[in-house]
Amino acid sequence: MGNTLFDLTGRVAIVTGTSRGLGQYMGRALANAGADLVTTSRNVETLRDFQCEIEKLGRQAFPVELDVRDYDSIQRMVDRAIGHYGRIDILVNNAGCNVRKPSVDITWDDWNLVVDTNLRGTFFVSQAVARHMIPRGYGRIVNIGSVTSVFGYAGLAPYGASRGGTRQLTMSLADDWGKHGITVNCLAPGWFKTAQNAVMYENKEWVDYLVDRIPLKRPGQPNDLDGAVVFLASDASQYVTGQTLLVDGGISTGSTRALPKK
Repeated sequence: MGNTLFDLTGRVAIVTGTSRGLGQYMGRALANAGADLVTTSRNVETLRDFQCEIEKLGRQAFPVELDVRDYDSIQRMVDRAIGHYGRIDILVNNAGCNVRKPSVDITWDDWNLVVDTNLRGTFFVSQAVARHMIPRGYGRIVNIGSVTSVFGYAGLAPYGASRGGTRQLTMSLADDWGKHGITVNCLAPGWFKTAQNAVMYENKEWVDYLVDRIPLKRPGQPNDLDGAVVFLASDASQYVTGQTLLVDGGISTGSTRALPKK
């Protein structure tokens, strides 16, 4: 019984933002569990290598252009996904961006870029997909949040606002669509090294400080998200909705730095 609960064979999953980084790792985890994929990027050519990799696993990967800040682009992506596979069972809203600046230096355009991508994009992609899930009475939506969904960090004002909004949006959509057999949850990674934040990991003092605050004493590795995303995408989580699952090594337990040694 345990194996079938996590089996995604025959399911179709859209994973947005799969040209690199955590999106590819999560897409790979879903494919390894049996799902066929719709992969997305603003530049579809950046998806070709990943498509080949997924096909070598014996699964399909259908690459589609998507700009989550463009309403028409969202509708086209979903229409193409439905046209190719005939249905969508799983959506992972992974596409996102960040601007790191002191709050007094954030511009109007900085704010719009981050919030429109991370929050507005998540809503309208979910809406477009849910319109196809509702008639079928089944769906799994996984919104990618962050430890900043529940914690505040200096220099991340628009990002934190967008991720906190994602957590609230998740609860609202879960309540809205639960009667249609759709679960909506938020997967919130802690500190993982990605292309967006790689420069921070070049600072050894900062990394040491970070690790000291994490109970498991290391930053996240991409595969640390595999089990969580498969769980939330599968029937193993059929009675879990509106929740934020933190995969953060425990940093959200308090973020208290150890006392210095005497």
